[in-house]
Amino acid sequence: MLKGRHLIDPMDFTLLELEEIFDYADEIIKSPGDYSHKCDGKILATLFYEPSTRTRLSFEAAMLRLGGSVLGFSEATSSSAAKGESVADTIRTVECYADIAAMRHPKEGAPKVASMNSIMPVINAGDGGHQHPTQTLTDLLTIRNIKGTLSNLTIGICGDLKFGRTVHSLITAMSRYENIKFILISPSELTIPKYLKVEVLEKNKIEFLEVERLEEVIQELDILYMTRVQKERFFNEEDYVRLKDSYILDKEKMEMAKKDMIVLHPLPRVNEIAVEVDSDPRACYFKQAKYGMYARMALIAKLLGVDK
Repeated sequence: MLKGRHLIDPMDFTLLELEEIFDYADEIIKSPGDYSHKCDGKILATLFYEPSTRTRLSFEAAMLRLGGSVLGFSEATSSSAAKGESVADTIRTVECYADIAAMRHPKEGAPKVASMNSIMPVINAGDGGHQHPTQTLTDLLTIRNIKGTLSNLTIGICGDLKFGRTVHSLITAMSRYENIKFILISPSELTIPKYLKVEVLEKNKIEFLEVERLEEVIQELDILYMTRVQKERFFNEEDYVRLKDSYILDKEKMEMAKKDMIVLHPLPRVNEIAVEVDSDPRACYFKQAKYGMYARMALIAKLLGVDK
């Protein structure tokens, strides 16, 4: 069903197709050794025009754990993009050497352009402030495994909601599940883009509330999704410095939350979650990072059609 497909936007797959990926990821989690040769002889190209730790390494770890190989670059300056090569030409060249590609790019739409010029599957590993669909797969798999459901949840998203591509993807994806409520916590300068409010939340009649103070709403949440204020998305240093410490989750705030609330974060964190929170059993962001590898293992196997 998924063989040969691209993943550019979280809405590219139906809910049934997402369940197929999550079920396969769960099988891998239970018995990883059974999947260690699924991608023998296959090559993943990681085309990262922007810095990344977790996403790039989890893609590489995923392919290696499936028995495949990896090639690629970790910054634009180490590719022919530095000489002016187009994304279309890069992907046409890379498909001569690889079977599947994961692309991160600072320009919105670049992975889409790559997919339109590629016969091999292309996975969007983050494009500017737009989308980050494999982080969304990670988030959904984490929520499904820890909370046991993807419906009937109140989700607080806190921090940079304007530029946070993980936020945009998560809101878009979760809007398809039943009885979801969002509480959007941000300074007025970093609220979610208007198109998300109109085209996703309002259009789908999703209940949402916008507030500026985390303390006002933390006790209502089933999930708290923290994000960092992203320095690289700001045009001037003054705005970043003014807003970067808007929200810091600490032990005191955690005491106000439900006993079974979970805290997620796409990472890297800067100082928006105090280190003292790490020992709280509700802090699930490092588990989330591991789920990311399993989600990408399942996705790669499915797109390559080696999952049977």
